[in-house]
Amino acid sequence: MKLNNKKNIIFLLTTFILLLISCSERKEHEQLSDLELKMNSIAEGYVKLVLEVGKYDPLYVDAYYGPKEWIPSEKNLPFDSTVYNELNYTADSLFNKLDLLSEYKATELETLRFRYIYKQLLAVKTKIAVLNGTELPFDLESKAFYDATDTVQTEEDFQKVIDELDNILPGKGNIEERIVNFKKQFQIPEEKIKAVFDAAIKECRNRTSKYIHLPAGENFKVEYVENKPWGAYNWYKGNFFSVIQIATDFPVYIDGPVGLASHEGYPGHHVYNLLLEQKLVKDKGWIEYMIYPLYSPQSLIAEGTANYGVEILFPGDEKMKFEKEVLFPLAGLNTKQADLYYKVTSLLDKLDGTGVFAARNYLDGKWTKEETVKWLQKYQLETKERSEKFLSFIETYRSYLMTYDIGKKIISEYIERNGGTENNLAKSWEIFTRLISTPQTPSGLQD
Repeated sequence: MKLNNKKNIIFLLTTFILLLISCSERKEHEQLSDLELKMNSIAEGYVKLVLEVGKYDPLYVDAYYGPKEWIPSEKNLPFDSTVYNELNYTADSLFNKLDLLSEYKATELETLRFRYIYKQLLAVKTKIAVLNGTELPFDLESKAFYDATDTVQTEEDFQKVIDELDNILPGKGNIEERIVNFKKQFQIPEEKIKAVFDAAIKECRNRTSKYIHLPAGENFKVEYVENKPWGAYNWYKGNFFSVIQIATDFPVYIDGPVGLASHEGYPGHHVYNLLLEQKLVKDKGWIEYMIYPLYSPQSLIAEGTANYGVEILFPGDEKMKFEKEVLFPLAGLNTKQADLYYKVTSLLDKLDGTGVFAARNYLDGKWTKEETVKWLQKYQLETKERSEKFLSFIETYRSYLMTYDIGKKIISEYIERNGGTENNLAKSWEIFTRLISTPQTPSGLQD
């Protein structure tokens, strides 16, 4: 059948365009080095292995936005020695393939990628052993999963902080009761929580966007939930979108929303995940970042940068200033004792290490559940209900708790060593942005 001239021209143009696309794709594929092709193959094996391990622990795969056909249909399956042998064999095979790449001359970024996959695989192998019944002491578990261990503080360290609080808190008597009563005047009324959070998120995004180019269409949805072991959680869905859940079982205080908006959103988990997707998955085709196994070195980088982010977002007294000028009025709170409140919260921040201290003793079998709750009440200055909730987090996530404080310490020390200080905010943001958009490992940042 003969085509008329118009149809013939359209047909020829379409064919020509398709040929150009095909040649472009083939050329791009041919330009991939042998090292890149082998790394990509190992990356695919790693992603599929993590998905397989996730069949036996519903908490393990924190995020995945790769091919849907790779997702196993089975969930919450029982683990046995046959499964262990199969998964362990796969992990060892990937390690062997990685070892064979040592003969290649790699760029700095390729070296970072190699180290990242290697450390992530070590954590996967540890998870397989734990599923098979291996019990590790707290510090060994944290090193195997998160590529770092926490510094050990003492009860004396915490008691010094409590003594300082005792001196500045109003009233006399039981310090736990006094601090709970003092904080009540800074509790956000339930009906105003959303408005306060919305304002905090807007401010954090505006400040972040001055230093980090956010891709068009990036967004997240906030949900308010109850009966969770955590205070807030970011569920990254891919394509620059997150669902952030905020637990409202207990009182929300005025200093909380900015911290949560920064940690879970800007420049925290949401920005961390979308930059990795944009810079590594979409731009480079590094599919290992399509998946996020929770118990892995990646979590320490994620939590450390999220905790550090609020400091460069609101340097000095800027967080307090914004809260007093914007959030206090939105919440309908009086700023009369605000300065004292911030002195109290600053001291309470120094008690963050109490969580790891309690978790180590409880998980290593040195304390009972009752002893741990009582200790947490005493040294975290919280109610019994809050202490029980905190213990439920420890029981659920175990040594994950150490990723927050030690992660922030590793990140902040690395940034300061490389010239990022409060007096050089632009440099801090430059280094911070690089850390959340390139392959990084905790041990690599401490070398």
